Parts: sequence; C-alpha cells; structure tokens
Amino acid sequence: MIGRSGIVLKRESFKTEISLATREGPVSQTTRVPISIRQGQERYDRAKAIFPGGTQLFGKRQEMTAPQQWPPYFSEARGCETVDLDGNRYVDMSMAGIGATLLGYADPDVTEAVVQRVRNGCMCSLNPPDEVELGELLLEIHPWAEMARLGRLGGETMMIAIRISRARTGRDKIAFCGYHGWHDWYLAANLQVESEADSDRLGGGHLMPGLEPAGVASGLAGTAMPFTYNKIDELKAIVDEHGSSLAAIVMEPTRNFDPEPGFLESIRELANSSGARLIMDEITIGWRLGLGGAHLRYGIEPDLAVFAKTTGNGHPIAAVIGNADTMQAAQNTFISSALWTEAVGPAAGVATIKKFMSHNVPDHVRLIGIKARAGLEQIAATHGVPFGCSGHPALTFFAFDHPKAAAIQTLWTVRMLEKGFLVAGGFYPTYAHQDKHVERFLEACDPVFSELSAGIKSGDVEQRIGGPVKHTGFRRLT
Repeated sequence: MIGRSGIVLKRESFKTEISLATREGPVSQTTRVPISIRQGQERYDRAKAIFPGGTQLFGKRQEMTAPQQWPPYFSEARGCETVDLDGNRYVDMSMAGIGATLLGYADPDVTEAVVQRVRNGCMCSLNPPDEVELGELLLEIHPWAEMARLGRLGGETMMIAIRISRARTGRDKIAFCGYHGWHDWYLAANLQVESEADSDRLGGGHLMPGLEPAGVASGLAGTAMPFTYNKIDELKAIVDEHGSSLAAIVMEPTRNFDPEPGFLESIRELANSSGARLIMDEITIGWRLGLGGAHLRYGIEPDLAVFAKTTGNGHPIAAVIGNADTMQAAQNTFISSALWTEAVGPAAGVATIKKFMSHNVPDHVRLIGIKARAGLEQIAATHGVPFGCSGHPALTFFAFDHPKAAAIQTLWTVRMLEKGFLVAGGFYPTYAHQDKHVERFLEACDPVFSELSAGIKSGDVEQRIGGPVKHTGFRRLT
C-alpha cells in the first residue's frame, strides 16, 4: 500500500480480520495454541548480558508480565496490532507503548509527517521550523500559558520545569504527589524513608511507593517532600513548615480518580500564599481526558505544565509551558541540549496535536475503556473470579483481589498470548481500538476466566502457567 507521502506501508503483513487465535486460522475458544518466541527470547537473553536489567524502560522487562513467555520485541506495530520477532500476531489490549501512543501505533498522519521530515533531513546547524508551530499550538490550546520550552523525554522535561521553578523563586525544596520519573530531584524523597511504615504511608491513594535512591546525592535529603492525593492537610503541613523555602508544588492533576471538590483549588491557593510555582505533570494523563490535558478539564491554571509521551504519539517530543513570569527564569540558568533541536520530534508533535484538535480522541478512548471494563467485570462475576478495574476508563488498571494475584495475572497473560492478545496489568485504549477488538478480546477472555476460577479453587494456578510468575514490580516513591 502506498501512503500519501509515497512511502510503502507494509499493511499486507497484518490481517484485517483477526481470528480469536490470530494464528493459522481460527480455533475454538478452548483450544490451546502455544506460541514460540524463540527468536525474541534468544535476543532478550543477549540483551540481559549487555544492558543492566535487559531493557531501557523498567516497565518493558519481560519479567513484569510473563517471564520467558511474553514476547520481548516487536517487528511491526500498526493501529492496535503488533507482530513479534517470531511472526506471532497480537491485538494489543495492554498499555499501548506504556501510554505513549494514544492515536495507535504508526498513525498514518503522524507517520507521513515524520517520514517527510526525515527525507528532508532531521538535524542541521539551523533550527527546525516545526518547533515554532508546535509552541504556538500548545499556547493556543492553553490560553493561561504564554511561553514554552521543548524537550524530548518526560523525565528530563520535568527536570526542566523544576530547574525553572528553582531559578524563578531562588528556593530549593519541592512538595509533590504522584509519579514524576527517575531524576534526582524526585528520588531524593526516598533518602528520607526510614521504615516500612513510612513507605506504606507514602504509597497511599493513587500514589506509588518508592525506589531505592542509590546514586542520588545524600545532600539532597530533605529537598523533596511527598503528600497524598486528595489529602490537602498533608500539603498544608508542608507549607506551614517549609513554605518560605518551597520552590514548587508538583502533581499529576489526576491518575486513578477525580479530585475531591476544592482539592485542586486549595493547592492553587497554597502555591499562591507560599510563593511556590504550581507544576502540573500531564505526561501520562495528558490528552486522554480532554484536549490540552486534565488540568483544563478541572479548571485549574498552573504556573507550569509538562507534556510528553503521547504528545508525539510515540515519537520523542516533550514540552513545558507556563506563564511568562515563571518561564522567563529559563534565561537565568543553563537549559540546553543538541538533540532538543532535531526535527522529527516537533514534526510528530504538530501532526499529533492537529489530529487531537480535529478528532474527538478522548470520547473514543473513554467509550472503548468503558466497554472493555464492563465486559471484563461481567465475565469475572460470572466465573466468580475476584477481579476489578480502577482508574479512568481511558487509563484502566486491573487487579485480582487474592493472595496469589501475581500468579493469576500471569496465567491470564499467558493464556491470552495463546489467543493472540497482549494483556498485562492495565488497558490504555487508543484511537485505533474499535468495538470489534474489544468484542473479540472479551470473547477470548471468557474461557480463560473459567480456567482462572478453576485454578483458584484447586489451588494450582502456578502449575498451570508453564513458567515463572511475574515480578510484582519495583516500589515507586509517591
């Protein structure tokens, strides 16, 4: 197939109508179709000898889903479908590139813009013109913001926002809630966790408990202080004690649930009274609940907002936008990188945001999420499996309420791989997901949940997996 840019798109390798098994023709729902991931596994074993941990993103380690059975690598990905190195085809009902591809894999409009940019050169001694258009689009969508700076990755762009806030206020300390990446400013909070009780307290609500802060300078202890979502008294206590040295209040406007009435407004007031900058981290939730991010939906005007991940639909581009009073401080410090001037990221960002502006992506992913959740909960209830969904429909998380939850999740993942679906601990719907994908997914899930129920009753879930149980993950700090 020839795309509008003239590039040959190898769509013929994907089946338009995928059978429940997506193997060599349809099979009955009860038929086991073990898959081979020999080539992928051999490469993954080589990778673990080269890279500490095996992958560049913790969440993409095979051990996090189904050790020795989850396909570690893809050869092609388009829409909501992917092909692994061994030629196995899957519908992706998991986390869509860990939340980076809200439009779906290889969206044709974004791909066309990127290919055209690559053909014309993506790096030069001059600046890429698309970065200006991208900045203008972001400011058009966010009337409260007046200036922007671009990065390429979420974690680094959060660091830009922190640096700007510290430069503007002349202060060092940060109050935060939610997950914000791997940089020292954030991990410094775990330098203060002295007991398991402290760690559990920090993990309340939608927050996630912590990482070992090895390598983080001990002198940063006391500079990052967490508070719990929807518990304004915790932030008030921080402001009462540290307000005069507080550079920023950093938070995700939402992750798993909506703010309680007055919570975000009170945070805005505390930022004003203390002189701290209010930073909204829209890296994960941004664009899913509405055009421009969740903070617009909730009617809150921060001093800075950070976007990444799906802003370029899988191509590296990130931005921090803010009011001029705060953003001008970027001139008083050194924030600069050569690859922030490459051209592919801005081209992808412009194409992605224009598509967000012309298509109602949030409504689509919400409805797809609702349909999947309702179907799964009904199937689980039918088979007596202790299963539940949480979070926004556009950012759904799964949980089994059972002491052997990790084993049950692993068995579900393994059986769904055999049926041609990627399933993990959550579902991030994309614009490429259609009702037919959800319907086939639910049809395939029904006999699998029957087996989960049988395994729970007989106590042999682990024996059914055919491999190790998934890891329970690192303990992220709040």
